Amino acid sequence: MRAGALAGLLLAPVVLASQTPPPLKLTGWAEASYAYSRHSAGDTMIVGRLYDRLQDRFTLNAFGVVLDKPYDPAKRSAGFHTEVMFGQNATVIKSGGGALDLGTQADIPHLYVTLNLPTANGSGVQFKAGRIPTLLGLEVIETAGNPNWSEGNQFIYVENFTAVGVSVETKLNRYLDVQLRVINGWDQVSDNNKRKSLMGRVGISLDTLTSVGIIGFWGPEEAGNDHANRYGVDALIWRKLGATQFWVQSDYGREQANAALPTPTQDAQWWALGGWMTYDLDKSLGLALRGDYVNDENGARTSGSFGFPANAGQKLGSATATLNVRAWPNAIVRPEIRYDRSTLAAFGGKEAQVTFAMAVTYLY
Repeated sequence: MRAGALAGLLLAPVVLASQTPPPLKLTGWAEASYAYSRHSAGDTMIVGRLYDRLQDRFTLNAFGVVLDKPYDPAKRSAGFHTEVMFGQNATVIKSGGGALDLGTQADIPHLYVTLNLPTANGSGVQFKAGRIPTLLGLEVIETAGNPNWSEGNQFIYVENFTAVGVSVETKLNRYLDVQLRVINGWDQVSDNNKRKSLMGRVGISLDTLTSVGIIGFWGPEEAGNDHANRYGVDALIWRKLGATQFWVQSDYGREQANAALPTPTQDAQWWALGGWMTYDLDKSLGLALRGDYVNDENGARTSGSFGFPANAGQKLGSATATLNVRAWPNAIVRPEIRYDRSTLAAFGGKEAQVTFAMAVTYLY
């Protein structure tokens, strides 16, 4: 699991050694939304945004179907996790080179098998193979698992969404867990060059209220280029104080010079910093705040992406406030206001934009 992620909504269930693994489990979600910004691009796109990119319209974001068969960590066992998504959200998370193309508005973001070997401490060693969600960052593809409804700039621009490959994972003791992955590449079903990429994570649980995750990545990501490596590090800290939770995420990345970069003759680098806070006013109402900043020094992560113009570098940030209303069983209503700012005049000729949105999600 990604360190600090909000658990229990859509991710595969955790199985304790003292429990009998539950049978095959079917869950999922349905989501619809509306978003509006005065400074959209041609009244069709809200620049720089992912799931909330469609301007002034009601959107059928996603219908997700999740099928789980958990493994038993206490013995030699196997399980699998599969997720199929239909709707507008699937359009923007599809991987390149996909052999299972379900169409423009459908995707399989998760599909992996887990093999477990038992260990003396009861946690087991897990071997995963298939399409697996990234280790980077706090936010996840399934918006109901995030503090805010809209995805932040770090999720969109400095992380991959998924990867196809193999993963070895284990919890060494009550304080330390590790994960190591060999993958085809960032958001690639089929490898686009002749070398694999690596990603690893070390998780530290200082106590039940504090955790730290450190993730590193390395490997070539551009088509037909085996030598221009992308590498970097991500750190995520989580702390809970009563009804309030805090996360801080920092990212640094670098890519060696190659023809796909805005300036092909020089290395590109980027860094980012983000913070989240959630506070539960009561069982049916919560507030989530997020602020983030991305310095894409050479345009490698944002040039021509999600409505941004081609550029050789920009600085962008956002501030977001979301109400999480849980007054109805199995449903979340999420009104949200967001402010974005960029050093490019990308928002309808302006450097800033304000967006209002409302999303409704049903979990089953």
